[in-house]
Amino acid sequence: MLLTLLPGLAGANCELSLRWDHDPPFSMELEDGSVGGIYIDLNRAVFARLGCQARLVRLPWARALLELEQGRLDVLPGAFRKPEREAYAHFSGVILEPSRNILFLRRDAAQRWPLDNLLQLRDTPLRLGAQIGVSYGADYQTLMADEAFASRVVLNATRLNLWQMVARRRIDGLIADEHSGRFELQSLGLSEHIRPTAVVVSSDAAEVAFSRKSVQPEFVQNYAAVLRRLVEDGSYTRIEQRYLGP
Repeated sequence: MLLTLLPGLAGANCELSLRWDHDPPFSMELEDGSVGGIYIDLNRAVFARLGCQARLVRLPWARALLELEQGRLDVLPGAFRKPEREAYAHFSGVILEPSRNILFLRRDAAQRWPLDNLLQLRDTPLRLGAQIGVSYGADYQTLMADEAFASRVVLNATRLNLWQMVARRRIDGLIADEHSGRFELQSLGLSEHIRPTAVVVSSDAAEVAFSRKSVQPEFVQNYAAVLRRLVEDGSYTRIEQRYLGP
């Protein structure tokens, strides 16, 4: 991050590295080859009002956390506040509405194991996929403390690989943001084979994380104030509608 004025203000050379990866509708490569998505467009709008520009860096989630900790990544949208992360990151505070993580299952697995909540997985042989370094909430952590269950969980850096594993019957399902999951399954042609369930795994609100090594608290405060204004004036809703529809 390059700032020529005070840490909380922007100057002509204000540039922040912003993480993206294939995570539609939040960040993704568009048909014309450019990068967009809800988080990308929203952060570009915030940065513009602060007189800054975004330098996009493609990173899987676990690597992004490491880069943020080391100060090589400035801004990481969609992060959950956790004590271990607060040691190396500032957080914007909760500003955007929370989105839900839900359980997706292959159609035959959903029929075989009708579930009301995630903890019921402990009593089944169901094989779950999960992304490395992603926080899925309290019930998932409880399950992962069970050695027998944890041994059936397949970890991978990307959700695209996990969807393919479900399709090839290597695993039975995975947890994903409800919008991301539907978007990706549609684009992969797997919507009829892998279905969202009624099991809501978590509905916590994510925040925007900033590296303590490269971003000053004053900048985070200014960022949060601008983001709130974009929510209040309807700009955020218009950005969402570009990708989710009205």
